[in-house]
Amino acid sequence: MLDHILSILIFFPALAAVFGFMIHKDSMRAYGITVSLIEFGLSLLLWYAFDNNVSGMQFMESIPLIPSFGINYTLGVDGISLFIIILSAFFTFIGIASLTDTPNIKYMIITLLFLQMTMAGVFAALDAIVFYTFWELSLVPMLYIIGAWGGPLRIYASIKFFLYTFAGSLVMLVGMLFMAYFYYQATGVWSFAILDWYRLILPESFQLWLFAAFFIGFAIKVPMFPFHTWLPYAHGQAPTIGSVILAAILLKMGTYAFIRFSLPLFPDASAYFMIPVAIIATIMVIYTAMVAYAQKDIKQVVAYSSISHMGIIIIGIFALNVEGISGSIFLMLGHGVVAGALFLLVGVIYDRRHTKLMSEFGGLAHVMPRYAAIFGLMLMASVGMPLTINFVGEFLSLLGFYQQSHIITLLAGTGIIVGAIYMLAAYKKMFFGEITKEVNKTLKDVNVREWFALIPLGIITIWLGIYPKPVLGPINNSVEAIVQLMHNKSTTELAKERIPDLTKHKILIIKKTTVEEVK
Repeated sequence: MLDHILSILIFFPALAAVFGFMIHKDSMRAYGITVSLIEFGLSLLLWYAFDNNVSGMQFMESIPLIPSFGINYTLGVDGISLFIIILSAFFTFIGIASLTDTPNIKYMIITLLFLQMTMAGVFAALDAIVFYTFWELSLVPMLYIIGAWGGPLRIYASIKFFLYTFAGSLVMLVGMLFMAYFYYQATGVWSFAILDWYRLILPESFQLWLFAAFFIGFAIKVPMFPFHTWLPYAHGQAPTIGSVILAAILLKMGTYAFIRFSLPLFPDASAYFMIPVAIIATIMVIYTAMVAYAQKDIKQVVAYSSISHMGIIIIGIFALNVEGISGSIFLMLGHGVVAGALFLLVGVIYDRRHTKLMSEFGGLAHVMPRYAAIFGLMLMASVGMPLTINFVGEFLSLLGFYQQSHIITLLAGTGIIVGAIYMLAAYKKMFFGEITKEVNKTLKDVNVREWFALIPLGIITIWLGIYPKPVLGPINNSVEAIVQLMHNKSTTELAKERIPDLTKHKILIIKKTTVEEVK
């Protein structure tokens, strides 16, 4: 079974979704929870069987699809993708378990199961065409979730989401076709296998153009400034479960793809564009933090805050060193947990009041103390308080980039300070002071179903904030392999200067220890 566990993780939810059409709508919630729990259990089995000491790919599968063009169904996981796959299965389970009385709940659950298939596929694919197929397929269920169950502007939001991400993906596809062509020119054999492409050293001029093609596809997905305008609409109009999955998993596809494709394939171009990308990310951090402060709708505050934190992830990735990239992957997980929890919490209050305007609340801590406590915990994690999950990722990401540019790191750090200001201001408006609206006096605190979704997220937030090693260890091993590959492939002086040589670093440490032992 373990030989094909990745295929099972991908296609089990899709098969269950097909059978879901035959399930009665009254039994659908129990069916969805059972299927997603099995999927989550399989992802934990994957972690259990994963060898933390191996930096390369594990559980690899390969089936020829179009051998003449080197297109194969190739899957595998390493420390970089393992935990994002687990996170996607976890949020599908949490999302289905926390669903309220949604109209047409049967079709919502079927859509979520299909979406889980595409998410697992993106993070496990090691063939560019298979990756691209799952990447594009993930748009369809999310388009349906926003368009069918969203707010008043749902059609506008869903079409804008689709057009932005689809247009970026087409440019990325052109880049992929060129990569396969260059591989054919070099070896005489067609291949879309990402691990084969890693062996290819391209001239810097080619790298710059290909980096730009991939960058557009990934930057729109993240979304990076100035391609970010689709996200606040998508979040604002999506139902709670749509926002949770979008923030927790779908945005991570873009940042994951930078690490899987852009850095190892184009190390010279990554070093060349490091500072421009970091400047865009810093603008993204500060600008969206300020926009978040101006919002009146609590869901929009969380949405813009989400974009701001994605900027820190980009800065960590383009540090091009082990600390920065490992920190950015850990922050992807932290941001997924915290942003997902915050959107769930916004959904809790929306279910009771059917408004997201902060002016409609005030003094909620008096009537909903448990809700105020869990919201406060997630808010503190969001602003990067020490001993919470986001602090570890943000600290490592900024520490990594500090080695490249002190000034940019300092500016990005101010964005985190602005984040604390708008989050605490929003919390004050909603939870402190007197209850001004009569209707708020009768609000019920979080119920058992909501606790069931929120408590695991609270535990993960504190546990990985205090002891991140079980997750950070495997991530670090795989990142070291990527960084060393990038250094070995570097052809320009700039890239060799910005991307560290880890073998040299390790020899120095051994020599130092030996000298001390001699003394």
